[in-house]
Amino acid sequence: MPPASAAQNPAAPAPSPDHAAAVVDRALELAPLVDGHNDWAWECRENRAYSVEGLERGLTTDTDIERLRAGRVGAQFWSVYVSDESLGADAVQGTLEQIDWVYRLAARYPDDFQIARSAADVESARAHGRIASLLGAEGAHSLNDSPAVLRMFARLGVRYLTLTHVHNTTWADSGTDEPVHGGLTERGAEYVREMNRLGMLVDLSHVSPATAHAALSVTTAPVIFSHSSCAAVTDHPRNVPDDVLERLRDNDGVLMLTFVPQFLSPDFSAWFDGPRDGPAPTVTLDEVIAHIEHARRVAGIRHIGLGGDFDGTDEFPVGLEGVDGYPALLTELAARGWTAVELAALGGANVLRVLRATDAAFAAAGTGTPRLVS
Repeated sequence: MPPASAAQNPAAPAPSPDHAAAVVDRALELAPLVDGHNDWAWECRENRAYSVEGLERGLTTDTDIERLRAGRVGAQFWSVYVSDESLGADAVQGTLEQIDWVYRLAARYPDDFQIARSAADVESARAHGRIASLLGAEGAHSLNDSPAVLRMFARLGVRYLTLTHVHNTTWADSGTDEPVHGGLTERGAEYVREMNRLGMLVDLSHVSPATAHAALSVTTAPVIFSHSSCAAVTDHPRNVPDDVLERLRDNDGVLMLTFVPQFLSPDFSAWFDGPRDGPAPTVTLDEVIAHIEHARRVAGIRHIGLGGDFDGTDEFPVGLEGVDGYPALLTELAARGWTAVELAALGGANVLRVLRATDAAFAAAGTGTPRLVS
């Protein structure tokens, strides 16, 4: 058994600031920082008419190229998302437009971004000094209940599908809607099996605990939560209960912890859900770290990652107001005794392991006989 880190041994002396910075540097040599969820594409749809011009620096958004570099982000899952108030063909078209935006981003800034479909592509982008750009579709409403659309998204490079968004789909319950399916329907289970066949990651952020348990019972591949936190720390329907975290460990999946304040802080959540007639409560790095360390205790160091949800909400914790905040978080963890190997696992190595476990199936996504055809 490896020796306990200072994070697990409070009596150990705290590392110096210089040592903590060196630990972070070493961690990012061991593995790139991989963020599980960023809504920059949606932000550019809503406020920039999908333009990819002028994204270098100085934006009012949480994300720009300069801040990604300052944040030392090595790989980004770009959320290709449309609101689940868009349904049918509109949802499919909107998702395709989001995918197109990511491809145009990489074409416009080839020195900064590289489209990635696999863990090997992430490493290739890193070797060339580029930010690996992966795709994740947020919400199965974007399929219009069509397995063919799912397969075509896979061929376009979409590596994960979130099974629900704010509302239930026709075959899965959301965590923020009234349950109607008791988790997954049998058709929902067939979608999970088809995603396994395609090598597309099942993303359980947004789903109800019953849906998460059902998906974990069906899947034969590791799953992820692309941007969620811990229900035992903050009792919010977007957070993950401990019994699901325990099954995630057995599944060899990853919870990518998020920075959305209402998921992190009960005080902020109460303010957010109330009249908001006073200033928002301050949310700190300490509260982010409370979720990270709880997930580590329950699921284990092998099963945690980071999914900021930048440009997906209006407020963020102090010190994590944008994608340039990652070094502050990692340095604080190092100051609390996290080792370089542990930080590398959290920062990107764990989710890259999950990608590698599914890469071969994803590479063959256009071959073989579909399980679900209509």
